[in-house]
Amino acid sequence: QVQLVESGGGLVQAGDSLRLSCAVSGRTFSIYAMGWFRQGPGKEREFVVALSWSGSITGYADSAKGRFTISRDNAKNIVYLQMNSLKPEDTAIYSCAARLGGDISYDPAHYDYWGQGTQVTVSS
Repeated sequence: QVQLVESGGGLVQAGDSLRLSCAVSGRTFSIYAMGWFRQGPGKEREFVVALSWSGSITGYADSAKGRFTISRDNAKNIVYLQMNSLKPEDTAIYSCAARLGGDISYDPAHYDYWGQGTQVTVSS
């Protein structure tokens, strides 16, 4: 199996930055891609960013472009989500996910393993 543990969430003001971490363990050799998703209050889960395990391919939701960056520490098996210029509409539970398939996907149904999530709250 693959285990994912998120951390780094918190309460911040609009315009602030946060870096979320996703520690990946288990059968990491089977992972093709990692993704970050979020679910705000009263909303459906939505795609944020994705990264191939090799780090060579990335994908961003329109809401994340120019503000959020996904990256991986290859030595530590940690995937990061750097979030800058945070807005109140970014408030959500952020979850990381691992996909075993052979492409980048923006559909949460295509991901095989999920972390518990970490809360990000952005005040006005």
